[in-house]
Amino acid sequence: MPLGTLERSAPPLFKQGPSALSRLAAFSALALFLMVADTRFQITGPVRQAIGTVLYPVQWLMLQPVEWSRHGSAYFQSLQSAQAAADAAAQKLVVVSQQAHQAEQLAQENIRLRKLLELRDRLNTPAQAAQVIYDTADAFTRRVVIDQGQVHGVEQGVPVMDEGGVLGQVTRVFPLVSEVTLLVDRDQAIPVLNLRTGARAVAYGDPTAEHGGGIELRFIQANADVREGDLLTTSGVDGVYPPGLPVARVTHVERRADSAFARIYCQPLAQVQGVRHVVV
Repeated sequence: MPLGTLERSAPPLFKQGPSALSRLAAFSALALFLMVADTRFQITGPVRQAIGTVLYPVQWLMLQPVEWSRHGSAYFQSLQSAQAAADAAAQKLVVVSQQAHQAEQLAQENIRLRKLLELRDRLNTPAQAAQVIYDTADAFTRRVVIDQGQVHGVEQGVPVMDEGGVLGQVTRVFPLVSEVTLLVDRDQAIPVLNLRTGARAVAYGDPTAEHGGGIELRFIQANADVREGDLLTTSGVDGVYPPGLPVARVTHVERRADSAFARIYCQPLAQVQGVRHVVV
């Protein structure tokens, strides 16, 4: 091809169009015109509404992860708050339960103390209140230790009662405490009187009886008039226990043809287990 026939202009593929400066000026003028027109005539309002309507599903879809994370964090925070509230409520319930139990226990103690005070007023002999400290460690005896001793005027051999009746007898005295042998101890005996018949007898301790111990009337004729439910009180013939103090109630009478004596089992009216306050 002859050299003179070559076209000196750029081929269409490499044509750049308007210059960058001219395009900047044109677009700036267009933007300025649109802003002025939109401010004066609100011509872009429908366009924005249409674009917003079209883009709303996309916006909603894009906001869902944010909402899920926000709801998830709120759920876990509310769950932690609920767990903390439940723990606080459980602790408060425990405290209230303990307080209710203590109030009930104090009410029971007040009832027992009032009965003891009434019993002390009825007694003709001098009496004083005491509290049981602990049970003795000897497994073969039934004894308790009270917080009154020689310095408080307690003497060996004096009877001890609770609100129900005769509990036992002081068998050992120390300066500050005393040891009380309960009626249910195997070595303890007390003269009693059957209020219904007026018959006198001697009751012996029976620690092997049901409910942790009882007493037994021994050497009673098989044909003696003794019934279940008879009330036994102190007879006063021994000079230790004042007469008329409640001791026990007959629970079972066993008569055998091969024995001349009946087996009579009684349940003490005093609280031989778990007693806390007594009168000496």
